[in-house]
Amino acid sequence: MQINKETGSISIIGCGWYGFELAKKLIGLGHVVKGSTTTPAKLPTLAEAGIKPYLLNFEAGAKLTPGDFFDSEILIISIPPKRHSDQITQYPEKIEMIAKLASVNNIKKVIFISSTSVYGDLNTEVTELSITQPQTPSGKLVLQAEQLLRSNKNFTTSILRFSGLVGPGRHPARFFAGKKNIPNGQSQINLIHLMDCIGLTIEIINHQAFGHVFNGSAPHHPQKQVFYIAAAAALNMELPEFIDELKEWKIISSIQVPKLLNYKYKTADWMNWLQAI
Repeated sequence: MQINKETGSISIIGCGWYGFELAKKLIGLGHVVKGSTTTPAKLPTLAEAGIKPYLLNFEAGAKLTPGDFFDSEILIISIPPKRHSDQITQYPEKIEMIAKLASVNNIKKVIFISSTSVYGDLNTEVTELSITQPQTPSGKLVLQAEQLLRSNKNFTTSILRFSGLVGPGRHPARFFAGKKNIPNGQSQINLIHLMDCIGLTIEIINHQAFGHVFNGSAPHHPQKQVFYIAAAAALNMELPEFIDELKEWKIISSIQVPKLLNYKYKTADWMNWLQAI
């Protein structure tokens, strides 16, 4: 993966599980990366990784001194709504604040990290052309944030919707190990590995594929009960027990990823991945 050197520096809002690893990869490809965190103790960690660190909190009422953080050509926003927080309803206001700062500072290209929860479980296969009918509070807020960013004419936004996240510290065995009577065992999984999250993001930049929506989900969708039992067995954890039934489901596919990015997933078969780790 090569980065076009003419794209200038990249600013990442949210250097967490995904943003931090993405930043390190971009730096390794020769980019200048600015990264934000809301935790003062993380600033040295960002700096040690070669990231220009910024302490930024976009919550309502927070003191905000962005300095030259927004002095970049590309802005990546990776701050999902906090599902178990009283601040979840402030999420659109936070995104609106970021959009205004991006506009004022002449940001031209934005990548917003979204979620496939915007589709809801409508018992069908969905692509980027499918209707969005989120059923959860966080899904509805993420869709609102997408619409807010895409409607801003001062910059061009690509939306990258990730399925369930797998990778370091997020082994799927831990999701259900030892649990009983788990519903919907026949439904199919929609997951993506961290390395593919990073790979898709870099290819959007490589191809200058801004102004589009992309689904990020590995092409392999085994049954939930088959996969999670195998995942627990791979770590010698207590096997989960599922109800052998099919209720609400969806399969996440993509038209845009092969068409515009020509991206090949590094983790394309989850059963092979379990055997390899």
